[in-house]
Amino acid sequence: MAAQPLSPTSTFPSLFCTNTNGVGFYKFGAFLHSHHVSVSSSSSFSMAKPNQSISRLCYSPTHFAKSGNGCSWIQDNSLCHSVAASVERYQGSVCHALPTKPAQVSILEDLFEFICSGPLIEKLGLTPTNVADAIDKWLAYGSYLCRLFKVNEMELTIPQKARFYHYYIPVFFWCEDQISQHHSSFKEGEEIPPLVIGFSAPQGCGKTTLVYALNYLFEVTGRKSAMVSIDDFYLTAEGQAQLRESNPGNALLEYRGNAGSHDLELSVETLTALSKLTKEDEGLKMKVPRYDKSAYSGRGDRADPSTWPEVEGPLTVVLFEGWMLGFKPLPTEAVTAVDPQLEIVNNNMKAYYDAWDKYIGAWIVIKINDPSCVYYWRLQAEIAMREAGKPGMSDEEVRDFVSRYLPAYKAYLPTLYKEGPSGSDPKRLLVVEIDEQRNPILGY
Repeated sequence: MAAQPLSPTSTFPSLFCTNTNGVGFYKFGAFLHSHHVSVSSSSSFSMAKPNQSISRLCYSPTHFAKSGNGCSWIQDNSLCHSVAASVERYQGSVCHALPTKPAQVSILEDLFEFICSGPLIEKLGLTPTNVADAIDKWLAYGSYLCRLFKVNEMELTIPQKARFYHYYIPVFFWCEDQISQHHSSFKEGEEIPPLVIGFSAPQGCGKTTLVYALNYLFEVTGRKSAMVSIDDFYLTAEGQAQLRESNPGNALLEYRGNAGSHDLELSVETLTALSKLTKEDEGLKMKVPRYDKSAYSGRGDRADPSTWPEVEGPLTVVLFEGWMLGFKPLPTEAVTAVDPQLEIVNNNMKAYYDAWDKYIGAWIVIKINDPSCVYYWRLQAEIAMREAGKPGMSDEEVRDFVSRYLPAYKAYLPTLYKEGPSGSDPKRLLVVEIDEQRNPILGY
């Protein structure tokens, strides 16, 4: 959906203004080399000081961030730094003198066309006019993401531009719309709990990176959010050992992962407590559980509570992600046809709706065509962990580890993609189909 040749002043009226002497100005800070634009949720702008630490980073198809979070489109090891520590707010003007070089105007027009060509634009019901009307937000959000991932916004590669403007920012707009719908469902004066957005996506497909990006955008636009993963609710190493002993010979329950290997009571306690971090309890804080996947040579254990991150109310949104979120129990004969060992896993899954899915008000499903991609993505993540000096699984251990998830993917993904997550509302569901490089594609 490429745009036609544009007139900057007519297509982008929100970016053009005139002073008392009739001299034109552009709100073009996001594309000036020496400044960053910041924007609040109410669209008021402020100017950020120059970030002197930004460096040029090149695209590498197989390189992962040292954090192991699946960030193959960028070479950086700082993804998982504290969001709060990286947020900088500065006040100032947003109008800059009209560029004297036509190339600077061309940059904006090219970006506009690039945004409109994204595979999610039509799916979200956006038009070129919608994009033009909100171009100031697109610029600001792009600038924020460049800051988060420490890339030079003047020298973005095509994969980096695609990840920001075709994926993360469109999804963020969708999340904002879902929050607005959530708020509108309450009467004036009623207490509004945070909206829980569920992200159901296979391992290694980049869901954690996506959630970090969205969390950062909420943070810098003045709204508090919390990140939670189903991984945070895995049984302790001791609990996993007990599960293994209770199911001798069942490879699907030998290690963490499948239904039955989670502390559902902890899930309920955490999600219930997060839902109570409203304006009524402004300033109230709580710690959110975390899981250490590197413990016990990659087999994992619950992290020490002293290391759990603290979140403070009032929360606007909870971003809840997991590889099996939204999976529905199936008839026994359907799962045993895939793998007889799935029978007990399927029975365990019956308790998961009340522990997880019923708390979720809006859903994002990241769809893949071939579950075998999970192995290659997981292998890349483990290699990155080892390169970072962290304990990680060997290649053969990764193959064995992923093989314990594949039966569930084969059994449950077709129903997830056909019917949506358990208890979901089709109007509150976004399906994003991605390719082997984790980029969104046109899905039908």
